[in-house]
Amino acid sequence: MDFSLSMEQEILRNSVRDFAEKEIKPVAGELDEKEEFSYDTMRKMAELGLFGMFVSERYGGQGMDYVSYIIATEEIARVDGSHAATVAAGNSLGIGPLYYFGNDEQKERYLPKLCSGSALWGFGLTEPNAGSDASNSRTTAVLKEDGWIINGSKIFITNASTEISSGVTALCRSGTREDGRPELSCILVENGTPGYEAREMHGKMMWRASNTSELYFDDCRVAKENLLGPRGNGFYQMMQTLDGGRLSVGAMGLGGAQGCFELALRYSKERVQFGKPISNFQVNAFKLADMALEIECARLLLYKACWLRDNDKPFSKEAAMAKLHCSEVMYRCANHAVQLHGGYGLMKEYDVERFYRDQKLLEVGEGTSEVQRIVISRLIGAL
Repeated sequence: MDFSLSMEQEILRNSVRDFAEKEIKPVAGELDEKEEFSYDTMRKMAELGLFGMFVSERYGGQGMDYVSYIIATEEIARVDGSHAATVAAGNSLGIGPLYYFGNDEQKERYLPKLCSGSALWGFGLTEPNAGSDASNSRTTAVLKEDGWIINGSKIFITNASTEISSGVTALCRSGTREDGRPELSCILVENGTPGYEAREMHGKMMWRASNTSELYFDDCRVAKENLLGPRGNGFYQMMQTLDGGRLSVGAMGLGGAQGCFELALRYSKERVQFGKPISNFQVNAFKLADMALEIECARLLLYKACWLRDNDKPFSKEAAMAKLHCSEVMYRCANHAVQLHGGYGLMKEYDVERFYRDQKLLEVGEGTSEVQRIVISRLIGAL
C-alpha cells in the first residue's frame, strides 16, 4: 500500500496553501463580519484553477483526479470555511451534475464558463419542507408543448444569487410513477428566465462570506431541452451528486480541523501561565495530541474514499463515513481550540471564533450527521 502523494499533488497542496495564507487569510475576518461575498478572491481562486478541477480539458477543466480536488478544498478550508464552501459547491454541486449527466450541447454551453470561474451555478435541492426528506420535493415541473412550467421554491442554495451566477439545476416533481411515488427530474434554469428569482439570504451564523440563496419559481418556463439526462432520473442524479458532495464537505471538515489544530498549537506555545507555556500542561498537551490523532485518521479515511472514486470502485459508504467523521472531528477540534484560547477564543479578533461557528454547518449540510448514520447503516446491512 502506498500512502504517498504524487509530486503534482504535493505541488498543488503547497501552492493552494500559499495562496490561502496570502490572499484569503488577511480578508477572511472582515468578509465574515460584513457578510460579504468577495468577487476579488473569487477571481483569484479561478485564476489559480480551483474550478472544474476534475473536468476534462475538453470543457475547460483541469483534468485532475478527485484526490487533487479534495486536497485543494482542504487547504482553502484550513484558512476559511466560506471560501471553501464557494469552491466545494462550485465544483461538486454546480459543475458536477452538468459534467456527469449533461448532454454534449449542455456541457459545451455551460461548462467552459463555470470551469474558468467567470460564472457560478447552483444545485436546487433543499426546500422549506424537504430537507433530509429530499425526495419529497414539492417543486413541480409540468411538460407542455412549448417546454417545462416550473412552480415552487428552494432554500439554502449556495452560489445561486451572486452577480456571476448563471443558473441552477432544479430538482422537480415531473410526474407520478406507476407505483405511486413521485417522478423526479433535474431541470436547468438560467438566471434571468421569466418567473425565476434567486434572493440572497442574510443573518447566517456560519459561512457568512459565502453566497446562500432562496429560489422562487412562478410559472417559470424553460425549453424541453433543459432537462438534465433522462426524465425521471433526478433522484439517481441527486444521490450521485451528494456522494461527491460528501467528499467535499469531508475535505472542509478535515481542512477546518487542521486549521483549528494549528491555531491552538501556536497559541498554546505562546500563552504563558504559571511561568510556562500552557502547552506544557498535560491537560492541554493531551487535547493537542487528540486533535493530531483524529485529524490523521480523518485524512486517511477521506483520501481512501477519494481513491475509490478515482479508481471507479464503489465509494458511497466511505463517502458517508468520511463526511460524518471529518465533520465531527472538526467539531471536537474547534471545541478544543476555543478552550485552549480561553476567553480570547470567544472574541472575533481571533480566527478560532469563526472556525467554531463555521463548523456547525458541516453536521447539517449535504445530509445531516443523523442521515449519514442511516446511510451507513443501510450500506453495512444493518437496516
